[in-house]
Amino acid sequence: RAVAMSVSHSSRLNKLVREQYMRLPQDGRVQVTYVWIDGSGEGVRCKSRTLDKEPKSIEDVPEWNFDGSSTAQAEGSNSDMFLVPVRMFRDPFCLDPNKLVLCEVLKYNRKPAETNLRHTCKKVMDLVKDSHPWFGMEQEYTLLGINGHPYGWPDNGFPGPQGPYYCGVGADKVYGRDIVESHYKACLYAGVKICGTNAEVMPSQWEFQVGPCEGIEMGDHLWMARFILHRVCEDFGVVATLDPKPMTGNWNGAGCHTNYSTEEMRREGGLKHIEAAIEKLSKRHDYHICVYDPRGGRDNSRRLTGHHETSNIFEFSAGVANRGASIRIPRQVGQDGYGYFEDRRPAANCDPYAVTEAIMRTTVLNETGVETKDYADH
Repeated sequence: RAVAMSVSHSSRLNKLVREQYMRLPQDGRVQVTYVWIDGSGEGVRCKSRTLDKEPKSIEDVPEWNFDGSSTAQAEGSNSDMFLVPVRMFRDPFCLDPNKLVLCEVLKYNRKPAETNLRHTCKKVMDLVKDSHPWFGMEQEYTLLGINGHPYGWPDNGFPGPQGPYYCGVGADKVYGRDIVESHYKACLYAGVKICGTNAEVMPSQWEFQVGPCEGIEMGDHLWMARFILHRVCEDFGVVATLDPKPMTGNWNGAGCHTNYSTEEMRREGGLKHIEAAIEKLSKRHDYHICVYDPRGGRDNSRRLTGHHETSNIFEFSAGVANRGASIRIPRQVGQDGYGYFEDRRPAANCDPYAVTEAIMRTTVLNETGVETKDYADH
């Protein structure tokens, strides 16, 4: 009974009835679901329209608009916002030939909305494209019941201490695997570059990994993976939170560890380029902390305490195989002398566009200090 009460009402609707309608033919027409980031910088919104034929490329998907006053992105007196399609995926919920389309949001004057961080990220990625930056991001999240309590936790009290849950197996160790596996398959179907998943240290906490992706592709694929996660959770009647510290106390927080390399780091002898990049990052710690969560570091201050496999938010550190450091060089990379490194500071609710852009500004464009350069006129 406790489990039944923790899921949403809509998840208990008869899904077999829904399937009867989902099997109906569409007579050549296609349902396209537009997905965008709302005014919070964390939430995603969507709405759908019919196209007369299947779009073969993103150029075949028309611009659209929405009411920005209802998403904290515009005033009611001037509320129309533009949806500009930027990347197309297969729709794992309505199936082929239907599509999911990620969009940038532009204001009435065609300037990017405040939470459209893709716009400047794309400029930076175009500038550094010859370095062929690869990223892989590890998205941690926590499953909550509709009551806001971690899914599967006792109604009154706590589960046993952390230890048996990480990569665990068994009904007393993992909660919500059906959601995780459904999300994985949905991402594969959609064409999202998901590359793995595992149960995390805190019970009801999970992680999936996306990558390797080059340049702007990283943010696009992670945002669509997040949308698919929220949509899968909706079907199961639970909530996925990206809060960096959903439970206070002796429980792990949630991050979005970012693995990164350039072409020269991946070549033989690349370790010296990795070390040079880490040296640049060490001198710009405050800037990166500011952009690694949506609230200028305030969210991460709850997580980056120096405990629970994190570094201290006030100090920069790096080390081989050190999960308590700001930057971890994997042991294999240290042995091989080339490869990649992991920035462990980004919070689970970070914007991947902001994170990847910041890394490129510091390590390739050699920016310093807390100010960023505007490359629009160059």
